[in-house]
Amino acid sequence: MAVKIYKPTTAGRRKGTSVTDYSVLRKDKKSPKFLILSGSNRAGRNNSGKITVRHRGGGSRKIIRIVDFSRQDKKDVPAVVKSIEYDPTRSAFISLLAYKDGDKRYMLTPQNVKVGQKILYSDTAEILPGNRLSIKNIPVGSIIHDIEMIPGHGGKIARSAGSYATLQNTEAGYGMLKMPSGEIRRVKEAALATIGQLANSDWMNVRIGKAGRKRLMGWRPTVRGKVMNPVDHPHGGGEGHNPIGMKYPKTPWGKHALGVKTRSKKKYSNRLIIKRRSK
Repeated sequence: MAVKIYKPTTAGRRKGTSVTDYSVLRKDKKSPKFLILSGSNRAGRNNSGKITVRHRGGGSRKIIRIVDFSRQDKKDVPAVVKSIEYDPTRSAFISLLAYKDGDKRYMLTPQNVKVGQKILYSDTAEILPGNRLSIKNIPVGSIIHDIEMIPGHGGKIARSAGSYATLQNTEAGYGMLKMPSGEIRRVKEAALATIGQLANSDWMNVRIGKAGRKRLMGWRPTVRGKVMNPVDHPHGGGEGHNPIGMKYPKTPWGKHALGVKTRSKKKYSNRLIIKRRSK
């Protein structure tokens, strides 16, 4: 994938605005109606209506595509890639699969997958991008994505554009994975994973360029605490441009911010982590 850079011909493009090159996508027909949803914009609010994530709201209306992260019920049923499409709710591209039994599903698109290519989930599938196997059937050293943390629960790991994990070893019923973050952890060898690295790896190099484009993405402005009044933020107050005047930064509610460990020391999956990314 590539990034298309615009010339600074207008004020809105003065900072080298760039976009993902979508010329690689191919969509001949409309998305099947049973694979799309029109979801509401929660704007950072939970089920009680309270804001739990700040600086969210507005943005373009998005139609949600239903992506199959499991393929459990399609074992040994071959499929053909009918199209490679853009998904507004994720950074990775998605592909429409047409199965031999007549069913259609969306999957995440790995690199080097083309329209017309055959895709298969099977214990004896070839080690080719897009094919899905159990970790115990994947050769050591392979790069994989859309990995299940718990067998049967669908892919949870390495689902964003350009992501992949490396299978380093399999022993005692577990596969040892090197995660995109550098963390090394164990996953049960019965868990499913898809071969290859996800497409659109240049997504991280795109320059937003202007504030209005960020608003269309659903992000509202962020105001620094140090420019607020003391009543509004612990960093607020003072004359002129000064540091926060504290030993450590705080949230608007007075709690520690930046560098605070939030993971529970008693979390059940700690025993599966061999090496943390911080070490």
